This record gives sequence, C-alpha cells and structure tokens, in this order.
Amino acid sequence: MPSLTFRTIQPADNQALAIIVRNALAEFGANKPGTVFYDATTDALYELFQQQGSIYYVAEENGVLIGGAGIFPSPGLPADTGELVKMYLSPAARGKGIGKILIEKALAFAKDAGYRKVYLETMPELRKAVSVYEKFGFKYLDGPLGNTGHFGCDVWMLKEL
Repeated sequence: MPSLTFRTIQPADNQALAIIVRNALAEFGANKPGTVFYDATTDALYELFQQQGSIYYVAEENGVLIGGAGIFPSPGLPADTGELVKMYLSPAARGKGIGKILIEKALAFAKDAGYRKVYLETMPELRKAVSVYEKFGFKYLDGPLGNTGHFGCDVWMLKEL
C-alpha cells in the first residue's frame, strides 16, 4: 500500500516541483510563452509562498514528491480573492484523487485566511483539470482578473467560498 502524505512546501522541494510543473505543461502542449513554464518563480516556489496570505501544499507518495497546489494573493486581485495556483501532478499521481485533496486543502486555507472568493487561470490544453474545477463549483469568467502576467492562459474561473 503506497504511503501518501500532504504537507506544506519546504526549500528542498523547489527543484522537484519545477520539474513536475514544466513536464506537465510540456506533456499537454501548454509549454508556451505567458505561462508558468517560463516564469522564474517556478524555480523558487518555496520563497514565493512565504508571502502573507499564501500557502502551498505538496503531495508525496512513498517519500517522492508527486504534485502540489497553492493559494496566492496575486497582484491586482480584490482583497477578498485569492488565486488557486501551481496545481500540478506528476503522471503517476493522476486519477487517484490526489488533486482533489490538494484543492480541498487549498480552498480550506483560503476560507480560513479570510478570502471570500478563489480565482484561477488555466488553458484548454489542461482539459482534465478544467473538469475538476467545474466539479468544485468554479464558474467561467469572460476575462482575467488581476495582473498575473500569464497572458498564455485563456480560461478564467471564480469560486465563491
């Protein structure tokens, strides 16, 4: 039986997470400009998530990092809105409910941190993720919120907590 653990990000997780994020984007043909594939913060997620109002959870199976998801107070978003960010899983982690647990943890943090809404940006290439977000009650928006700089994303969603 695999041993599955969830915890907050640690400095030693940076390299493994950057690989998971970039490999997932490349796998689905979403490794394009204007995405986190080219974002320098992808290599320093631990440091990024030290900001007030943010958190990043990672999942490990048998001691190997297999994915993560976080909440971040992205620039330009309303004060009551956090962003669900960097939700990526390695291929071995998919289809096991691990993403669902990571999203549940992130949404619970957002609510406890005082956010009333959670925003996300994604792209059609990540169809499976979009269907998961729909099941969580995220609704489609006509355009982006805030100033994430991710002009490569053209699916925007918002959930009321």
